[in-house]
Amino acid sequence: MPDLLIELLSEEIPARMQESAAAALHARMVKGLRSAGLPPTTATAYATPRRLVLHAQGIPEATPPRRDARRGPRVGASEAALAGFLGGLGVTQDQLEQRDTPRGRFYFATLSQPARPAAKIVAPLLEATIRTFPWPKSMRWGEQNLRWVRPLHSILCLLYEESADGGKSQVVPLCIEALRAGRSTRGHRVMRPQPFDVKGFTDYRAQLEKAHVILDAAERARRIWQQATALTQAQGLEALEDVPLLQEVVGLVEWPVVRLGKIEGAFLDLPPAVLQTSMRSHQKFFAVRNPQSKRIEAFLVVADIATRDNEAAIVQGNGRVLAARLADARFFWENDLRIAKEGGQLWAERLGRVIFHNKLGSQAVRICRLASLAARLAPFTGADSKTAAEAARWAKLDLASEMVAEFPELQGVMGRYYAPYAQLSQEIAAAAEDHYAPLGPSDRVPDKPIALSLALADKLDRLAGFWCIGETPTGSKDPQALRRAALGVVRLILERQIPLPLKDQLIPHMWGLCRVNPLLDAKDYHKNWGLALSGWQKEQKEQHPNAPKSADMLRAETLSAEVLAFLHDRLKVYLRETETIRADVIDACTAMRDHDNLLLLAARARALQGVVSDSVFADLLQGFRRANNILAQAEAAENETYADPPEEGLATETAEQNLFDALNRAEERINHALSSHDFATALRFMAELRDPIDRFLDSVHINTDDKALHRNRLNLLGWVRAVCLQVADLCLIREAPPPSPERPPHATQ
Repeated sequence: MPDLLIELLSEEIPARMQESAAAALHARMVKGLRSAGLPPTTATAYATPRRLVLHAQGIPEATPPRRDARRGPRVGASEAALAGFLGGLGVTQDQLEQRDTPRGRFYFATLSQPARPAAKIVAPLLEATIRTFPWPKSMRWGEQNLRWVRPLHSILCLLYEESADGGKSQVVPLCIEALRAGRSTRGHRVMRPQPFDVKGFTDYRAQLEKAHVILDAAERARRIWQQATALTQAQGLEALEDVPLLQEVVGLVEWPVVRLGKIEGAFLDLPPAVLQTSMRSHQKFFAVRNPQSKRIEAFLVVADIATRDNEAAIVQGNGRVLAARLADARFFWENDLRIAKEGGQLWAERLGRVIFHNKLGSQAVRICRLASLAARLAPFTGADSKTAAEAARWAKLDLASEMVAEFPELQGVMGRYYAPYAQLSQEIAAAAEDHYAPLGPSDRVPDKPIALSLALADKLDRLAGFWCIGETPTGSKDPQALRRAALGVVRLILERQIPLPLKDQLIPHMWGLCRVNPLLDAKDYHKNWGLALSGWQKEQKEQHPNAPKSADMLRAETLSAEVLAFLHDRLKVYLRETETIRADVIDACTAMRDHDNLLLLAARARALQGVVSDSVFADLLQGFRRANNILAQAEAAENETYADPPEEGLATETAEQNLFDALNRAEERINHALSSHDFATALRFMAELRDPIDRFLDSVHINTDDKALHRNRLNLLGWVRAVCLQVADLCLIREAPPPSPERPPHATQ
């Protein structure tokens, strides 16, 4: 069977589009070939800055012949319906046959489709793929109607078979606008621009490498890092790994040549993050560090050409450009240091004019909220409340610095560098950088108490604020990154073991957001925010069980419940992905009263997951369901809830008395275990109830004519229900695991 080789040669494709473009070419061509009856055995796509390539192996030489039966109108239908069917298929009435079907007798036409050579399938498929290619941005050039990301120069399309004697190849006949498919391509734009013919993929790849083009992106990345390591180790230096930059640079070069350059001494005192960010953002350079001094002293430039002077002119020219960039960075650094030494007051004034959101006020207003919330969270993280509030007032100030204005990715990082010049502690400096974390499921989680308080405050304020103004995630859209913030809260609480009751923090925060105008000046906002929280505390103290709640309190409670449900969704995703805990197990735990404490909620879920598949717990679950069903039917029929303590003196049968005794023992043990949050032990004691429950349900007649006994036995089942629901709502476990083999399932009473 032949192989297929396709190359689309164009001007430079942006690096960020290459991987997705190769995937799109692979997906569309392979899907089309399979649909046409030419499935390849394997297919691989490649991308370089100037070309997209597909190599599909083991394609059949032709499609198999096909005979399709098409059903037409019912026998006896109108002549117009029959004529339409005949015209649509291009057949005559004498070519039809009548067949009986379950729906009656119909006309059928049998169409024969002969085998079609692969070339006749590939040509229109490739043309359709090129004309409808899903580029994020595309362009037209010259007088052509064809659109491509950059001007398309040539199309190589071969069906070939390789063999020891050279094999054979066929150019697929294809012409798009002024481009005709052929067997020739070009190598490196500068070092080998002349066209050359290829016979197949092996020949194509070998000739490309001779023409200074490395086809495989992974191979280009390997060569870049191999050269970088060799150059730096020879000088006693260390290249700093930067995976995102390496992926981008791989998309900029077809023949990577790495060279080492030195940074001028005047810039070596700049913070390492500034040096590395400036080189990465502007010049796509890799930073090189001295292992002894830990200072960044050099850079690695990746050229796309080998020159006669061993790339000396390239290194020299790039060094001059880098010096100009670093001179700007030093100017920003010196200006920012002057403001930092004054305590950052000028930055605070600037942030009063920077809008965080037009419905949530300025950045200065948000800092006020963060300081208040971080101080309230501090006792739960082990931090000092006053220090947490001070860290919150500092952490966002670098947003107004010149360095962050030039390099937004340095927000937080610069706050850490500037903090010592403002006479702030190392703990506050670290919190300025760490409070943005974690930024994703694999990002690190802060471990210092002040940073934890501030990180939680930052994310909870974002969730509360955007919920208050109604800008919540919808479907796949989440412009405010609230899902990421919620996942951050989940990871902070679980991975740092923070026993935080979220309602106690969310409700007063929501209260303040509902009552205080966010467009006030920062000083007025600070005053009104404090008054609002005092008002909430006053309402809490004056609240009586039957007293109506204020509209602000009701709204705050409703919104906090919505945010908590959103956090539960993120918790469910996190526990399912990291610990494979079942969704129904988590739902059963979120139904408990203390479900706003995510740490306890996760502990419940882990304990329940550990026993839910155990045969002993499976029997208990079946017994609980039997008891709960009987109780639910009785309560529905009699319009009454059976939750009163049963009377032991009315227990007339042995199984009834045994269940009384078992519940008394289990309840005491379970309560003791729950007081120390030992949910696994509580579930183990609960599982010991399986035999007494089963024997009671099997041998005791609940629907007795004696009303006192009837009520007492239903109250006993109510006690069973109350005990079994102390760890999780077992009613929400979707399917009971199979019972243990030695215990037959009981009949439903």
